[in-house]
Amino acid sequence: MDAAGPSSDPGCDGMSGFIDYVTRHADDLLEATLEHLWLTGATLVLAIALAAIVTMVCLRSRRLGDAMVEVLGAIYSIPSLALFALLIPLTGLGFTSAVIVMVVYCQFMLVRNALEGIRGVDPDILEAAEGLGMSPRQVMIRVRLPLALPTIIAGVRLAAISTIGIATIAASINAGGLGLILFSGLRTLDVDKILAGTLCCMALALIVDALLKRLEALASRGNRA
Repeated sequence: MDAAGPSSDPGCDGMSGFIDYVTRHADDLLEATLEHLWLTGATLVLAIALAAIVTMVCLRSRRLGDAMVEVLGAIYSIPSLALFALLIPLTGLGFTSAVIVMVVYCQFMLVRNALEGIRGVDPDILEAAEGLGMSPRQVMIRVRLPLALPTIIAGVRLAAISTIGIATIAASINAGGLGLILFSGLRTLDVDKILAGTLCCMALALIVDALLKRLEALASRGNRA
């Protein structure tokens, strides 16, 4: 009878051990999550700024835009560890190298979606705007960008989720974040540590995705109105 008691249940013991780990290391998990969020946020701000410039240049020629998306797609297919290794001799280990690599990775999703959104605006709407006497710049700012905003935000969502994932790998070059907990857990085969780091990363991704999805829905609703 005793052998069937709760104390002998491996699943119960595992869960209690995980809860105990989270309780004892709550501060470390919070600090790593905030580092991860800072790494992701800094990357997205710089990536969006760079993507805006690249997109405006690509809008001058459809052929140039298509070629740029293909090049960025090819770069995105390169393993992140390979890019980290290429950049380390130039910028060293740490935050800077991680952000540069992740900014480059984000360009494919950001530029592709921005081009699709801006190019996808109904030509009749553009013709009507021009008929009202709007200049090309006014048409871009007051018509094309607002109508393309939901698609642009969708690209930001994809880039954000991708960055959160890649940022865990960036811990291999001492960039900080939740990857440090995951790599430490892998080295010591600590299941509780691995699970805690994974759940924090998942929670961060879900929260960011939900916020951006809400923003995307508001932009779509505004366009319909």
